[in-house]
Amino acid sequence: MITITDLSARIAGRLLLDHASVTLPAGTKAGLVGRNGAGKSTLFKLITGELSSETGSVSYPKSAKLGQVAQEAPGTEDSLLEIVLAADKERAALMAESETATDPDRIADIQMRLVDIDAHSAEARAASILAGLGFSQEAQLRPASSFSGGWRMRVALASVLFAEPDLLLLDEPTNYLDLEGTLWLEDYVRRYPHTVIVISHDRDMLNNAVTSIVHLDQKKLTFYRGGYDQFERQKAENDELQTKAKVKNDAARKHLQTFIDRFKAKASKAKQAQSRVKALERMGTVASVIEDHVQPITFPEPEKQPASPIISVQNGAVGYEPGKPILKNITLRIDHDDRIALLGSNGNGKSTFAKFIAGRLAAESGELKLAPSLKIGFFAQHQLDDLVPGDSPVEHVRRLMPSVPEGKVRARVAQMGLATEKMSTPAKDLSGGEKARLLMGLAAFHAPNLLILDEPTNHLDIDSRRALIEALNDYQGAVILISHDRHLIEATVDRLWLVNNGTVQTFEGDLEEYRDLIVSSGKKKEEKPQLIDDAASKVEQRKASAERRASLAPLRKKINDAEALTAKLEKLIQALDKELADPALYEKTPAKAATKAKERGEAAAKLSAAEEQWLMLSSEYEEAMAG
Repeated sequence: MITITDLSARIAGRLLLDHASVTLPAGTKAGLVGRNGAGKSTLFKLITGELSSETGSVSYPKSAKLGQVAQEAPGTEDSLLEIVLAADKERAALMAESETATDPDRIADIQMRLVDIDAHSAEARAASILAGLGFSQEAQLRPASSFSGGWRMRVALASVLFAEPDLLLLDEPTNYLDLEGTLWLEDYVRRYPHTVIVISHDRDMLNNAVTSIVHLDQKKLTFYRGGYDQFERQKAENDELQTKAKVKNDAARKHLQTFIDRFKAKASKAKQAQSRVKALERMGTVASVIEDHVQPITFPEPEKQPASPIISVQNGAVGYEPGKPILKNITLRIDHDDRIALLGSNGNGKSTFAKFIAGRLAAESGELKLAPSLKIGFFAQHQLDDLVPGDSPVEHVRRLMPSVPEGKVRARVAQMGLATEKMSTPAKDLSGGEKARLLMGLAAFHAPNLLILDEPTNHLDIDSRRALIEALNDYQGAVILISHDRHLIEATVDRLWLVNNGTVQTFEGDLEEYRDLIVSSGKKKEEKPQLIDDAASKVEQRKASAERRASLAPLRKKINDAEALTAKLEKLIQALDKELADPALYEKTPAKAATKAKERGEAAAKLSAAEEQWLMLSSEYEEAMAG
């Protein structure tokens, strides 16, 4: 059990926790959630003793082992397997002592303890964890110094998992994992035998791996049972009840205050007025529900949509060194309305394929055809380093709009989802999420027909990820997405391509089937994700798909027209509702108010008809595509 009592803490003078309390029973799997900057990582430092609190305490059993991922990834000449095995300090010490001990009783004690902690299966367990995080048997024997920083962080994660602490603290563990590693970790945390607290913005992990949510909001900690979806529902219900309670409380207080103000000066009513004052003091107040506003993200619409396919590849190969292709035998097409997610472990070539399609790597062989005037926007996490540290978002955008008035430049920055107060902030002082918003906005600045996003969510909180989902679903161009966020993929794409075994092929199945394959292959290495291997069959499928899309183009246009009409009517109704909400309209021009009310009713009827039309056409389209 871990108990946090009356905890208060400041960082750089800013109060992050204010007399916060929560209790987690032993064996709890808890997701710690809250907006970026709320103090989640600070709470971890208070739990580990790295920081001291102003008030309150954190308590857990003295014998409990705490574990968290090291901030610095290992970069020694030791092999990955040796580094992970060394993380279990008791086992390492006993194994070392067993080689030098001479006392028979001590030798027996050592061997008994090694049996108790299952030390002899440790190497197999360490290898299994490393394999789950994406390291092959060969890679596990290589020195840590031969891996990049991101892969070393996986080794640091593997080390803490292998040590199996009684209280496991994980701070955004999926930021340096691919989808496959994320799926494996989700399953591992779900089955972990001890207490886990994980800070994560990955909705699926918070739904599938944990059994409770701790919400850090307004400097307080609140415990909710269930996953993230249940937390959202419970919080919404609590907020609604709190809002209603505040309305009632305010009305009652106003009534009492009116009586006090009216009669406190009258001698005959003084006693009653005084009793009302005491009643008012006893009543107290109900706090308002504070809603954090999340800036929306907007991608500009392509000015002109080229005919499909916008990109076609025939027997293509691409790599970084002549004669050593990373990917080959690539034959595929991308249409103007495709939404594609790239699956496959890191190191298999997903980013290489994205750069190839974006025109940043030339084809080593084969043929790559682009539609005339095709515009491609490309975002990758490593581009965060390309921002000019001292320049603000406004200055970054002004370089692309040199002769445009300041107001229009700022309006464009606002479309990227950056708040007004952040527009003039130097890039080096922006949060990771704000930098990601700026970079995505710059990538999509020229209204591309194809938007390629390589791990766009690493620094985005859950609400910002929701804003990204809405932006992608509103965007009219094609999308290629590389992400470890399963919820983002499921909510925005309709095609899955697997980058594996040196090529790119369609994955037949949905993301749930892919998850099952990944999790089961972590337990049974002989199981592999299944690809479509029959080249002739793939050609026929693509041809049939292209013919079907072409025949359904008129129906697709009707759907788009219905969507446009729906959006237009919704805006009209919003404008009319705003006018009708003004009491002055009824007092000054009642005839106009009646006309506006009639217009509102007609617009609502048209909207209902347009929505029914859209549903009917969409159903017809989906049935035709399925057939």
